[in-house]
Amino acid sequence: MSLDTEHIHSLDPRVTRLHIEAEAEQEQKPQLDQLETYEVFHQQKEGKAFTYAGPVHGANEEIAFLFGKEQYSRRAACTGMWIVKTQRVFVTPYVDDNTSFYDTLQELTAKPEDAEQTYEIFHLKKRGKAHAHAGTVSARSYEHALQVAKQTLNTPPVVNVWVVASQDVLREEQEKDIWLTTPEKKYREATAYRVQDKIDRFKAERQAQ
Repeated sequence: MSLDTEHIHSLDPRVTRLHIEAEAEQEQKPQLDQLETYEVFHQQKEGKAFTYAGPVHGANEEIAFLFGKEQYSRRAACTGMWIVKTQRVFVTPYVDDNTSFYDTLQELTAKPEDAEQTYEIFHLKKRGKAHAHAGTVSARSYEHALQVAKQTLNTPPVVNVWVVASQDVLREEQEKDIWLTTPEKKYREATAYRVQDKIDRFKAERQAQ
């Protein structure tokens, strides 16, 4: 009995009986054929630290900002947003909770010769939480920025640190009008419907009958 090579042969005989035509060998997907990823940081209230919200895909940082605004400010309040290309985020190793990454940081053997610039430092205080902006430092490299942050921003616990060059951050803080459509939307939250109050009232009425 010759093997039918024109149709799919599956471990599930029901699929085989459908006589689905076998697809021709597909070309291998090229690398990096998807949109780039960007990291979104949002400020939920003026004066609060910018906190990591999540990633988005985008053709460029402006498109990533639009996607970030739609994804991460549509339901909760937002007064500002930062966008950073994922590749531009310097990530340190993780350490155990209740400890500080800075305690494991080795001293630089030589000061970098690069020009000094500012870097944004983001700390993760506890696993499962989000990185939050801890401050800005002036340094000559990512590694040097960690050394400076160790001296000025080290408030344990610090489970992990992200470092981003300030020039790589797309900031949208000044145009406050674009956030006027994103106030606290209580009607989207389950607590706004006071479901438990209605359940308690219903039970009380049933017992009174």
